[in-house]
Amino acid sequence: MNSARAISAELLGSLMLAAVVVGSGIMAQRLSPGDMGLQLLMNAFATALGLGVLIVVFQPISGAHLNPVVTIADAILDRERRRLALPYVGAQTLGCIAGALLANATFALPAASWSTTERATASTVLSEVVATAGLVLVVFVLARTERARLAPVAVGAYIGAAYFFTASTSFANPAITIGRMFSDTFAGVAPTSAPAFVAAQVVGAAAGLAIAAWLTPARGRLAPRPRVTHRPRIRRKRRPVGRRL
Repeated sequence: MNSARAISAELLGSLMLAAVVVGSGIMAQRLSPGDMGLQLLMNAFATALGLGVLIVVFQPISGAHLNPVVTIADAILDRERRRLALPYVGAQTLGCIAGALLANATFALPAASWSTTERATASTVLSEVVATAGLVLVVFVLARTERARLAPVAVGAYIGAAYFFTASTSFANPAITIGRMFSDTFAGVAPTSAPAFVAAQVVGAAAGLAIAAWLTPARGRLAPRPRVTHRPRIRRKRRPVGRRL
């Protein structure tokens, strides 16, 4: 894997992810003013589809982490990936900030505007622990059972569902949390709430990784065994028959 291309893929993929999340939130707010449920449905639907497509596109190039906690968890499990961990996290964070700024600009809003949406409460912080643990569990159980090809559908579906079964609407990503601070729109999060969210995401990632490692102790162990279509015949030597007296 070319490191420069992989880092570029994480930067571009994170930019596009933030643009999808923030942009769909702005559009939902404009199309359905006053209807929070419909706004959330639009935002979740666009995010689930967009995330799945981005994983399909960037998975062969960088692994399509698009999330610092996924990168750090991957580095813990695989020593060969550790040298890319810091560049990946930097690229993901910068990409999410740039994506939020771009989404603001495409809707003729100020490119950078601090969000005023306070989200940090006991329930939302707990929700971020749950959402992130579930995300990391999905990603690494699939990877360690040699079913990473299902990640685009599984991860997109999980995040789309988590928008509704968590009180925080499932950020589950420190980079996207930081990016969403720069948009005072439906998808934004106030800078005062972001640190609690990021801390909860780190705790959730650790829990999810521990569960995934316990359930799948060896990479590929749960993969189906290859079928044996032909077994060689074993010829047995005949024992000499003694003469009868």
